[in-house]
Amino acid sequence: MTTPQHGIGSGFGAWSTAEEVLEGTDLTGRLAVVTGGYSGIGLETTRALVRAGARVVVPARRRETAQRAVDGIGGAEVEEVDLADLGSVRAFAERFLASGRGIDLMVNSAGIMACPETRVGPGWEAQFAVNHLGHFALVNRLWPALARDGGARVVSVSSQAHHASAIRWEDPHFQRGDYEKWTAYGQSKTANVLFAVRLDMLGREAGVRAFAVHPGVIDTPLARHVPDEEMAALGFIKEDGTRADFYRTPGQGAATQVWAATSPRLAGAGGVYCEDCDVAPLAREDGGDPGTAGGVRAYATDPEQAARLWELSAELTGVDAFAATAA
Repeated sequence: MTTPQHGIGSGFGAWSTAEEVLEGTDLTGRLAVVTGGYSGIGLETTRALVRAGARVVVPARRRETAQRAVDGIGGAEVEEVDLADLGSVRAFAERFLASGRGIDLMVNSAGIMACPETRVGPGWEAQFAVNHLGHFALVNRLWPALARDGGARVVSVSSQAHHASAIRWEDPHFQRGDYEKWTAYGQSKTANVLFAVRLDMLGREAGVRAFAVHPGVIDTPLARHVPDEEMAALGFIKEDGTRADFYRTPGQGAATQVWAATSPRLAGAGGVYCEDCDVAPLAREDGGDPGTAGGVRAYATDPEQAARLWELSAELTGVDAFAATAA
């Protein structure tokens, strides 16, 4: 089977940092939007892009918290948006489009993980709603700014946790049976990959390319809902109480998304899943342990699944920038 999922020899690796990836890159005059750009790897992404000369817009649910986090980063500005609230997404997009600015880079880094069962909007499961549907609506509403000048890139931050679940087509919101937080998280991360696959296919005619990335395992507030005892049982904490050796720093965690957003090695490419600052291979069929497996599952890169998810997402959110052209 022919697949674009194979390494291209980027020259970087698992322990590269965002600063190293951007060394010698001049992003002066470029505008980036980084959701979650005030915490964890999102904050490191903001710092790295600003250091390279970009202006970064940080949409944030907690505006005051975000403003404190980016104080001192001269090229960053904070805007209010709640990805769980489609009205908030629409309001932000309308304000941004009214400014007349184009978007060169968009990194969808915000997300929640393994939270207790939570319902948002019309009863949607929160991880699917925030991690996928909120970003789906945001990108579609910002599409005129993304397509304005050609050459924009959209990076969807996924996870190796996508190995835990394909899309649960018959019950994506866990309305039947028991809720399982890791399955829900895995489904949302698969949705992030499929979103990039479909967006790349729809957007490439306008010069917009999309990528999905696994950033690695990083100690950030994303794990706020996972107690240490559970982390230990999953192998993320060693017997002596320290983090497992595979943990990366936030700067290392931001590297792959920054690489996907800016690398000239990816010019003319798109729709692929990246990890360790390179295009990832397809995972073996049995998938392996969702906590440690590498590569991308075939179901997450299937164009038919991607098109089906796009249709479902457009139906749920009421937004589709490509409604007249999608095939």
